[in-house]
Formats: sequence, structure tokens, C-alpha cells
Amino acid sequence: MNAAHRNRAEEQRGRILDAARRCFIRDGFHGASMASVAQEAGMSPGLIYRYFGGKHDIILAIIAQQLDLARQDLGQLQGGEERLYAIFLQLFDDGGAAGDALSAPLFLEISAEATRDTAVASAVQCSDRQLRQQFVAWLSRPRPEGGLGMDPARATRVTLLIQCLWEGVLLRLSREPELAPEQLKAGLALLLPLLLEGHAPD
Repeated sequence: MNAAHRNRAEEQRGRILDAARRCFIRDGFHGASMASVAQEAGMSPGLIYRYFGGKHDIILAIIAQQLDLARQDLGQLQGGEERLYAIFLQLFDDGGAAGDALSAPLFLEISAEATRDTAVASAVQCSDRQLRQQFVAWLSRPRPEGGLGMDPARATRVTLLIQCLWEGVLLRLSREPELAPEQLKAGLALLLPLLLEGHAPD
């Protein structure tokens, strides 16, 4: 496959995943069908099946895509809590639904499916482990190298808490979509420095 064909294939896959994401958010994973994904993507069902064997393969691809995006975000962390705070703020952009971001409803759909499908559960657990390892590595990295110079044991505990905080914000946004974002943003601005630096902000 030449470069043009590869680019075209990636473009088609991305188009399908975007459509599937919208369908899963709107109709739920089990309420959506391959036909509805095809209609949302403006493609024939046959073309969808050229890229994915079914909804199961699509949700695994979405998990892999989210992992890549999250790792890109973590790769941009350079000292302090400012960039991490900016990453958290993405959750408030239509509940994280903009672009490729993980929305609160989609997070719940994937989490629910992970309780029923062992392959999805394994993919989610693998993603969690990789992100946790990358975050611990950043926290433990010396400050001159862009990290926070945190003790590895503490970095592991802080990483777990931040992961729980991230998922908790997504859950709260799904349960209370009318919640004023400024309340959560103000809370995050207070809490993140305490977790990362060990002292209250000035």
C-alpha cells in the first residue's frame, strides 16, 4: 500500500471512529448499530466492514485512539501544574466531546462495556497502566529535565489520585451536565498544586 492509500485508509478509519463516537454518545453502545454508524459517517455498511469487523472492533479502536491522544498530552507536561490544569480544562469543552476528546457519556459507555466484555476490560486496563507509568515517570523526572523530582513512591500515589480525580470529573459531568464549570475549575486550581507540589498555591 503506497502512502496515498495509507493516508486515505487512515482518513476513512478516522471518519468511521468519529461517527461511531457520536452514535455511541447519542444512542449508547448497544443502541447503536453498524448501519447507524454507516449512516452517520455517510458511508455504506459494506465500506465500514472493510475497516472494522463490528462494533466490538470499533470500541477497541476508540480506546487505542484515546490512549494515543492522552499520551501525547502527557508528553507535553513540563514542570508545574499549569499544563496539567489545561488538560483537565478540556473536560469542560462540551463535556470533553469536542474533536477526539473523551466525553463523559462515552467514558461511561466504555466503562460499562468493560464490565461485560473481557477484551474491552483488558484494553482499558492496559491503557490505564500505560498512562499511569508515563505519568509516574514525569513526576519522578528531575526538575531540570522537565519533571517534578518527586519520590517514586509518592509519585505512584499521586498518579492514582489524579487518575481517580479525572474519572470523577467525567462522572460528575455526566450526572450533572448543568453544573457550572467554574465551580470545578476553581476546585481543580486549588487541588492540583496541593497534589503536585505539596503546598497550597499563593
